[in-house]
Amino acid sequence: MLSGGLDSTLAGKLLLDMGIEVHALNYTSPFCTCTPKGLGCSAAKLVARELGIPVVVKGCGSDYLERMKRPRFGRGSGVNACIDCRVHLFTKAKDFMNEIEADFLATGEVLGERPMSQRREAMTLIERESGLQGMIVRPLSARHLPPSIPEQSGLVDRARLKAISGRCRKPQLQLVEELSIKDYLCPGGGCLLTDRQFAARFRDLLEHEPDFGLHDARLLRYGRHFRLPGGTRIIVGRREDENAVLQRKATADDLLLEPIEVTGPTVLIRGGADPQTVRLAARVLASHVTKAPEADVAVTAQDGPSVVLRKVQPLERSRLDDWRIGIARQEART
Repeated sequence: MLSGGLDSTLAGKLLLDMGIEVHALNYTSPFCTCTPKGLGCSAAKLVARELGIPVVVKGCGSDYLERMKRPRFGRGSGVNACIDCRVHLFTKAKDFMNEIEADFLATGEVLGERPMSQRREAMTLIERESGLQGMIVRPLSARHLPPSIPEQSGLVDRARLKAISGRCRKPQLQLVEELSIKDYLCPGGGCLLTDRQFAARFRDLLEHEPDFGLHDARLLRYGRHFRLPGGTRIIVGRREDENAVLQRKATADDLLLEPIEVTGPTVLIRGGADPQTVRLAARVLASHVTKAPEADVAVTAQDGPSVVLRKVQPLERSRLDDWRIGIARQEART
């Protein structure tokens, strides 16, 4: 299982150096931050190319999202359901393993590196729940763990596996030199569900729009999010690139707001809104316009003509802070 990060790169290289045929499997998720911004699954493809191995990229679907909404095994400090995530991905990986008739599954996991899913008891639970007991090789931490079936059978040389544990990355960086790895993309991965602000947005969706799908989950990455009186959610672009993303991701049911003849953000109104709410959203936009006490705002519907709202007054800061999702009012004022 290749994320494109340092640990999984090293795990793959260790197995290759034993003469084992390795196939890479990469899963993309709306919440993954394990690769540099903009690369996405390309990171895994670049690493696979360097290692000289085939790679298959699969997206996490709606079944994955539903599991993240209602996890069986609890959450971490944010809304991260790490154990449920691993069980889901390992179960899918088992299917792929059987499909290509592979002998075992390997990961870049390091004992003690992740506080929720990479504890010894969590690893045992994940193996059992995914139906992969004894079939997962963890080359970086193998000598801290009971021998897997491939190690017991001699298919994998346990003596050449490592005994790395904990969160310090010095052993991995030393291994980079030993294995002559010329390039790697990032020392560690991450998940947006552990981020406090992102987690607040996720909880807001669970509370107000519990049936939300992957499209809304992906939108959580972008802009500033506000929940207006009456329940409508709007997203305010923070930069030009985010404005372009919101324009591109607007659906037929959404409305887009843009300032006229002044510099300011694009605002996406999810699911449309009544005229009063649209004007309120336009006032949020006017509050983010550069160098203008008021602004003309164009309201665009995908299935109808644009409407221009004239001389929209910005909102006072306290109301913006009250409606913003993912930031406490007192924090917003600092």
